[in-house]
Amino acid sequence: MTAGPPTLVVGARGLLGSAVRQSAAARGLRVVAAQVDWSVAENAARDLARAVDQVVALAGDGAWSIVWCAGAGVTASTDDVLRAETELMRAFVADLADRPAERLARCTVFFASSAGGVYAGAADPPFTELSTPAPLAAYGRAKLVAEEVFSGLAASGVRVVLGRISNLYGPGQNLAKPQGLISQFCLAHHLARPIGIYVSLDTLRDYIYVDDCAELVLDVVARASSNEPGSAPVTKILASQTSVTIASIIGMLRAIYKRKPQAVLAASPLGARQARDLRFRSVVWPDLDERPLTPLPVGIATTGEDIGRSLRLHGPA
Repeated sequence: MTAGPPTLVVGARGLLGSAVRQSAAARGLRVVAAQVDWSVAENAARDLARAVDQVVALAGDGAWSIVWCAGAGVTASTDDVLRAETELMRAFVADLADRPAERLARCTVFFASSAGGVYAGAADPPFTELSTPAPLAAYGRAKLVAEEVFSGLAASGVRVVLGRISNLYGPGQNLAKPQGLISQFCLAHHLARPIGIYVSLDTLRDYIYVDDCAELVLDVVARASSNEPGSAPVTKILASQTSVTIASIIGMLRAIYKRKPQAVLAASPLGARQARDLRFRSVVWPDLDERPLTPLPVGIATTGEDIGRSLRLHGPA
C-alpha cells in the first residue's frame, strides 16, 4: 500500500495533536510529530524549522501538510504569554514562507483556532463562519491575530485552513491548565473535592470529542488540499453543532457516577470573559459534518475512566 501524504503535527503531545497523530497514522499517512523545546523561543523556532525539513524530505515532489495544534494559551492567560506565543507563530510562518515556491504550492496548513474565543461577544447565536468575530478576552483577540498570521501563507501559494474549534474534550487533556470543564468535573469526582463554577448553570456550550474532531480535521485538510495553490484561506467551524447547559452536564455526571458533583457557584472576574450562549453551526463544507459523533455521556465516561487510570498510576499532579 502506498503511504499517504506526509503530515507534520505541531503540538503532537497535546489533546488534539495526539489524536490527530493517531488518526493520521491509522489512515496510512506518514506522520512527523514535531519535537519542540517550547521553553526557549529560539530553540522552539529551530526545532520547528527542523520538523518542516523532515516532512518536506518525506514529501519529495508530492503533497504534504502541516496541522498546527499547539497552544499554551487559555482564556485566563496574560497578554505577555499570548504575545510570546503569537511571535513564535510569526517566526514559524516566516520560515515556512521562505521555502521554494514549488514546494509551498504542494502544502496545506491547518491552524487550530478557538470558536469560543473568537465568537464570545458575538450576537445572534448559533454562530457560523459568516458571523462577525467579537472576542471578549485577550485570548480570543490573540486567536484572531494568529489566524491572520497563518492566512499570510496563502500569498506564498500555501492552502490555508483556519479551524475554529468548539469546546474540545476527551482523554489526555492537560489537567494542570485552567480549562476543560468536563475533565475538571471528572478530576474533582476522582479526588472527591468540590469544583468551582463561575458561570450560570444555564450557560450553553458545544462539546466535541477529541477523536471525532481529529477525524474532521484530517477530512478538512484533505478537502483543502484539492484547492488551487494560494487560494483564499478557508475558515471552518469544527463542532458537534449540538449544545448543552452546564446543568445538563452535571446531570450526566450524576447518572454516570451515581452521585451529584460537588459544584460550587462562585463569583470570578473570569466570568465576564465567558459568553452565556455559544451555539455553533457550520455552513462551510457542511457535508463533512455529516458523520456519527461520540454521544456526550459516552465521551464523559471515557474521559473519567482515563483520568481515574492516570491518578492510580501517577497520583494527583
